[in-house]
Amino acid sequence: MKLGRLNHIGVATPDLDASIAFYRDVMGASDITEPFVLESQQVRVCFVNTPNGGTQIELLQPTAPDSAVGKWLEKNLLGGQHHICYEVPDIHVAKAWFESLGKRVLGEPRIGAHGTLIFFVHPKDMGGQLTEIMETPKGH
Repeated sequence: MKLGRLNHIGVATPDLDASIAFYRDVMGASDITEPFVLESQQVRVCFVNTPNGGTQIELLQPTAPDSAVGKWLEKNLLGGQHHICYEVPDIHVAKAWFESLGKRVLGEPRIGAHGTLIFFVHPKDMGGQLTEIMETPKGH
């Protein structure tokens, strides 16, 4: 398996609207997607598109305190970097590869915020960083 491009950096926030305002007003972001709810992961999410088609910033606000992001925010009240996401050409090959190395894959592949299959790898197996693996969107 080969590592693909860094697709996005996930940033958890207790207030999505305030984070959107920060990226727009302080960081100068002019291309921010409309927020939507991803029920399967219990988050309200949007993407800040960086210039020149680069890596995105995924802003995540939990919709339930007992969700994965909600529990993370209990320990990190201000929010912050939650995960990084890399693309792979085939999600099932990537999952088998990580598991063959003894890495803890957190659940089965499921549809993520980009509408493609994803899974997460435990931070203790990834140098302390929660890592999302995402199948490259079709047409990219």
